[in-house]
Amino acid sequence: MSVTGPGAPDAYATHSYAALPEAAGPDAADRAADAARVRLDRALDRLAVTFRGMTARADEVQCDCHWGSAEELARLKVPDTELDPDLLHRAWSAPDWRDHGAVLRRVLPQFARELTVGLGAHAYAIGHVGLSFERGDWQQWPAGQSAAVREFLHAWWAHTLRTPDPAVPAHDLLPLCREASGTLGPWLAVWEETEGPVADRHLAETFDAWTTELLVGFLPWLSGSSTWEEDEAVHDELVSWFARHAPARLRAHGASEELLEDVRLLGLPGPVRGADPHWQVVRRRIEAAATPPPAAPAAPPAPEPDRTTAPG
Repeated sequence: MSVTGPGAPDAYATHSYAALPEAAGPDAADRAADAARVRLDRALDRLAVTFRGMTARADEVQCDCHWGSAEELARLKVPDTELDPDLLHRAWSAPDWRDHGAVLRRVLPQFARELTVGLGAHAYAIGHVGLSFERGDWQQWPAGQSAAVREFLHAWWAHTLRTPDPAVPAHDLLPLCREASGTLGPWLAVWEETEGPVADRHLAETFDAWTTELLVGFLPWLSGSSTWEEDEAVHDELVSWFARHAPARLRAHGASEELLEDVRLLGLPGPVRGADPHWQVVRRRIEAAATPPPAAPAAPPAPEPDRTTAPG
């Protein structure tokens, strides 16, 4: 059974960080970015306090052929010791723990710090992080613990939207937050309130990365949903939000005409979209992306060896 850590003290109570108006000038934007960094640092500190002393269950098991050694498993049953990056990755990403929540609580302070700097050599796995949080059922943890996790996710998202070159791009972090929390609306609401060139650039980059999937009706990330209907509802919510909020911000960002046409197309009903001339541009783009590149020309055959016999 995992060790119970202290709850979140009053000093770490969640505060409201309203979006500052970027129109006030670069100083206001800098102050908002600084406040977002302070908020994230406080959230990381809160996780360290809240989950101090946590361990995996004493009876937790893993496969020593495919997951790791008994010695490594034992380290998860000792609180507060730093794990090497590979063991940390295997701890949060394994799908078959008896008590995934207990393992997640054990590694969460270190895991959260690694997340905010991009996961290093394991950055490729960022698309699975939200599913790990969901698997841990963190929203059903005691109130102090779930509040600390919720504040971390919100602080990280707010900081990312105000950071020009975040370690985890917005188009990777938004799916993570949605899958971890099971909801999309609150994260989009923060983006809507966060104005200015940095947030607008993240919006343009995200829409550019997702435009094809959104236009053809698919979610642009790995979903933990168990039903097609749930994925479709999330897709429709994304489409509706981008159609309402992206056009003006993309123009302010100086997005290409093609991207502006894409977002215009996104706002059209299906039958009208299919009849729009720009839909043919999108179709050609999709077909070109699906066409494999031509094979490299074959190397010329090696010349036959000279088998003639020199005269005696």
